[in-house]
Amino acid sequence: MPEQVVKQRSRGFICINAHPEGCARNVERQIEVVKSRRAGQTAGPRSALVIGSSTGYGLASRVALAWGFGAKTAGVFFERPPDDRKTASAGYYNTAAFDRFARQDSLYAAHLNGDAFSDEIKHQTTGLIRREMGKVDLVIYSLASPRRTHPKTGETLNSVLKPIGASYSGKTVDFGNGNVTEVTVEPATRDEIAATVAVMGGEDWRMWIDLLLDDNLLAEGARTLAYSYIGPELTWPIYRDGTIGAAKNNLAETARALNKTLQSKIGGNAWVSVNKGVVTQASAAIPVVPLYISLLFRVMKGKNMHEGCIEQMRRLAFDHLAAGATGRRDENDLIRLDDLEMRDDVQSAVRQLWPQVTTENLGELSDIAGFRRDFNQLFGFDVEGIDYDAPVETDVPPLSALAPPA
Repeated sequence: MPEQVVKQRSRGFICINAHPEGCARNVERQIEVVKSRRAGQTAGPRSALVIGSSTGYGLASRVALAWGFGAKTAGVFFERPPDDRKTASAGYYNTAAFDRFARQDSLYAAHLNGDAFSDEIKHQTTGLIRREMGKVDLVIYSLASPRRTHPKTGETLNSVLKPIGASYSGKTVDFGNGNVTEVTVEPATRDEIAATVAVMGGEDWRMWIDLLLDDNLLAEGARTLAYSYIGPELTWPIYRDGTIGAAKNNLAETARALNKTLQSKIGGNAWVSVNKGVVTQASAAIPVVPLYISLLFRVMKGKNMHEGCIEQMRRLAFDHLAAGATGRRDENDLIRLDDLEMRDDVQSAVRQLWPQVTTENLGELSDIAGFRRDFNQLFGFDVEGIDYDAPVETDVPPLSALAPPA
C-alpha cells in the first residue's frame, strides 16, 4: 500500500481507523514511563502470558513486565491487519511497535492474533509456550470483548450494558459534541444478564488456567491476575449493580476458586486487580461513565495524582509483582489500584461537581478535553510530535507472528 495521509474517522463513540506512527509513539511513551522508575528494581516475573495484550491495561501490563523486569512476554489479541482499503486496527499497530521496540532492546516477544475464546488459539498459545518459553510464572487476563463464541456450544453470546431489576435514569455526556443530557436505560433480561456473565465473567479465564495447568506450563509459584473496576456509588446502577457488575462478581468468584487450585497444585495465586477509571473504547460507550471520568480527571489532575493505564500498571508491577514487593490486598483479597480514585477527598469533590455540570459549563467544571484527547490517542491521533498532514506507511511489514491465523 502506498503511503497515505491518515485523518481520524469516527462513527459515534467508535473510531474506525488508526494512525501507525501515533500508535508507535504511544507505546514508546509507555516504555519511557516504565524505564523512569526501573532503577533499583532487580527481580520480578521472568516469563509472562498476557491475554488481551494489544490495548489499554493489557498493553500497559506487557510494557511494564518487559521493560520493568526484562520478562519474556507472549501476547494474545484479536486485531485487524491493514488491507488495500483500510488501516490496521490500533491494537495491531500497537503490537507491531511493541515488537519493534522489544527487538531493539533484546527482549523476547511473541504474538498470537486470533480469538482468545477459541480452543484453537488456546492450543496454539500453549504450543508456543512449550516450544519457546518453557513455563510462565505470570498470566494476565485482560480480555475485553463485547461478544464470545463459546468453544463448547458454538453459541455466540453478546454482552450488554444495562441495569438489573429496574430502569435507570441519570446524567451523561456525549463527549463528541459536549451535550450533557439525561439518559434512561431499560433493565436487562435474564438472558442478557447470563450472556454478559458468559462473555465478561471468569469462565474463559478458568479455561486458560486449567489448560496451562494440565499441560504443565505454569511454573512453581505462578500467579495469575484479571482486571476489574468498581467505581463510585453514582455509577453503580449502570455498572457495579448492572450486568457488567454481575460479570465482575463472577470474575471475583473465579479468582477465589482459582486461588485455591493454584495454591494446592503449584503454590501459586490468583487475584483480581481493581484498577482506576480510564478512557477506553468500552468506557466511552457506558452511560454516565464518560461524564464521571471527565470530572474525576479534573479533580485528580488538580491534586497532581492522575494516573493513566501505564502509570497504574507500573505501580502494579513494582509494588505488587516485584520480588519482595510489599503491596497489600483488601479484606476481599482484591488488589486496589483504584485507591487514589476512591479517596474520600477525591470522591467528595466529584460529588460536589456532579449536580452542577451542564452543557454550558462542561468545559469549565470537567476535563472533557482530556477525555477526548485520551480517546483520540487510543487510535494514534492527537499525539504530540506527530505530523498528521504527512503521508505515512500504513502497511506495517507482515511479521509472521502478527499475521491472522489461517
